[in-house]
This record gives sequence, C-alpha cells and structure tokens, in this order.
Amino acid sequence: MRLSQLVVSVCLSLSLPIAAYGATEPGDRSLLSAHNCYPYHGMWSDRIDRALSTGYPLSIEQDLCWAQVDGMEAPRSLVAHNGPYNTEVPTLEEHFFERVRADVEASLERARSDESEREHWPMIVLDLDIKDNKPAHIDAIVKVLKQYQGWLTTAPRAETIDDRQELDLGPIMVILTGSDNQRRVLHDELEIGEPILAFGRCKTNGPDTSGMSDEQKRRAIASFPPERMVPSPADNFHRWWNNSWHVVEAGGANRAGDWTEAEAARLQELVDHAHRMGYLIRFYTINGHSSAVGAAGGYGGGYNTGSIQAAQTRWRAQIEAGVDLIATDQYVHFGRLRDSITD
Repeated sequence: MRLSQLVVSVCLSLSLPIAAYGATEPGDRSLLSAHNCYPYHGMWSDRIDRALSTGYPLSIEQDLCWAQVDGMEAPRSLVAHNGPYNTEVPTLEEHFFERVRADVEASLERARSDESEREHWPMIVLDLDIKDNKPAHIDAIVKVLKQYQGWLTTAPRAETIDDRQELDLGPIMVILTGSDNQRRVLHDELEIGEPILAFGRCKTNGPDTSGMSDEQKRRAIASFPPERMVPSPADNFHRWWNNSWHVVEAGGANRAGDWTEAEAARLQELVDHAHRMGYLIRFYTINGHSSAVGAAGGYGGGYNTGSIQAAQTRWRAQIEAGVDLIATDQYVHFGRLRDSITD
C-alpha cells in the first residue's frame, strides 16, 4: 500500500492530527523522518515543534552524545550533535519523551476503550543516532527507555535472534543506529520472553572502490546490487535499513540533476529488496534550498539538491516507491507535499 492510497483521519481529541495508516509492515506507510530534530548549541529549538506540526505518524531523529557537563558529577546522555556541552543541552527525557507525553497518553487512553486506536501505532518512530557507544552510555539509554516502556512497541526475546517475533505495538517504536554494544544490551543479554525495547539497523556492504577515480566510486556506489548490500533477512532485533542518498543517485544530493527513469528504477529496486527481506528502509537526507536558507535553518550542506523543486521531486519519488522513512530537514515543506498527495 502506498501513501497515496491511504485516507487521512483527524482525531480531534489529539492536540495534533493523526493519520489512520494503521500498519507496521515494511512498505505500508511512508513517514517524514525529521532529520536532526533537536537544537544546536541553543539555536533552532523549535525543530521538534515544527516536526510535530506536520501530524502523526512520523519519525523523529535524536542524536545522543555521552558528555561530561561542568557542575555535574558524572557524564550523561545528551541530545546533541557535538560539543561544547553545557547545562542547557537537553536530555532525551526532556526534549522528546516529555514533549510528546500528552499525545501519547491520550492515544493510550483511547486504546483502553477502542481497540481500533492501536491501528495508528506506532504513531512515532524514534530514531536514536547514538554518537558514543560506550557501554555506560548504552546502559543509560536503556534506563531511559525502561522509564517509558509502557509507551513502546516491543517484541519478545526469542531463543535465537533469527526467530523474528510479532511486534507488540505501542505508540512509539525506537530504532537505533546499531552497534555490537547496542545489540548486546538490548537483545543478547535479555532473558527469553523479555521485551526488546529498541531495534537495530542491518549492516550494509558496499563495493570495493580501491583504485577507482572519484567519479567511478560514485557510480559504483549507486549501482551496487541490493542483494549484495544486504544479503540477510531481518531478524528479531535488526529490523531497518539506513541508506545515504549516494546509493540512489551518483554523488548524492549535491549532484542531483534531472530525476531520471533509471534513478527511479534504482530507488524502487532498493525499496523492493528491503521489503522482501523484511526491513523498513530509510534514505537520508534530501533538502532543497538556497545557501541563505540553509544557513538560517542550520541545514547541512551535503544534503542540498539546490532547489525545493528538486527536493520535492525526490520526496515524491520516495513516496511512490514506498520508502518507509524519508529524511529531510525541511519538515513542513515535506508535510505539505505529502498532504497534497493524500488529498
């Protein structure tokens, strides 16, 4: 099912709209993935509000750094891209979980009397980009997730990781960048039957580009067979596949030209392989703006296609191809395009 086939339903009891997509299988819905959805050194603190204003369901990315802040006795997990850190840098609890508390609890309350409410779950896919995988940091993140466990989409730990279990849906599904430490704490060390609170991304292979020119490297990356990129199916922990746009368009967003049939076919090939293998698939990151707009918004230059029209073309192509998580910094622009398709 594509997003253009879905009917948008507004639940008036929520402070924000929620669409009746009601599915968690790969390919069932295309969501905004709100890239870098947190303040940078005190700037752009409205990012999460702008993302949420586009309506549910959506995905929100939060980068997490393990940092020592002056005046505090021990390091803590902070929502930030990098240092310097101070007491104004928020925690995941402050910036994300408490910000969405009212909407999540409203949805949980409705679900107690109306089972169909669960069809909207997860209403948020929380994407944690963990910058420091020290065991202490992973333990701290797990401690936070346990505080909000009643809100989370989980799956029971099975005897083997290859035994993929059905998801127990909650309003929020947590996905992780993936590392051995993350898997160890969030999967391997669990007792059989205990809930997996967050799900890792699969490992991705790439071409051997040694000895190639820069242009040859770009083309090799954008033509490497999906079956070789990800040869193994999703398991009980690894449930999503994260990709740079470089695997679709040679050179990535910065070298975006006319969108071609060959590029559309390449995109579809990647999406179809992901879904056959049981993975949600995400592509990062497509923006389109002037340099002045990028500087004002704090957007990374490496993701700029050069114009909002070029970005919209690629957002639309991803929706049509069935991409699950479509990453951009231009949340509201994406939301308007998505809504125009569903109207």
